[in-house]
Amino acid sequence: MFESFDTNRSRYASLGIVTTLPGELIDSIWFIIDRNLKGVIPLTTMLTFDVLSNNDKVTLHFSQEFSDVEMAVDLDFPYSSNYPERVLAVDDGQRETILLPTEIIH
Repeated sequence: MFESFDTNRSRYASLGIVTTLPGELIDSIWFIIDRNLKGVIPLTTMLTFDVLSNNDKVTLHFSQEFSDVEMAVDLDFPYSSNYPERVLAVDDGQRETILLPTEIIH
């Protein structure tokens, strides 16, 4: 078994993500994983981030299956209704990817 979201693995963002979220928000998701989640709570291989509007600024709301732990992080980025409502961060043991729920391959 591997430890989820090891900063030594390669990290990617899917085409759906890079065309719908600014790079600063993508970087913010990785930052939240590394600084606020990793080593604080056990992480599963799939993390969920809801992209919410809070007074026209972005709030990222973290959750994951099989955990009661949730966290919201307010960011100083303008919110856009064009942003996806939800993004996922997935670690398959080889690479870590931020993608849209519709981009998950079953």
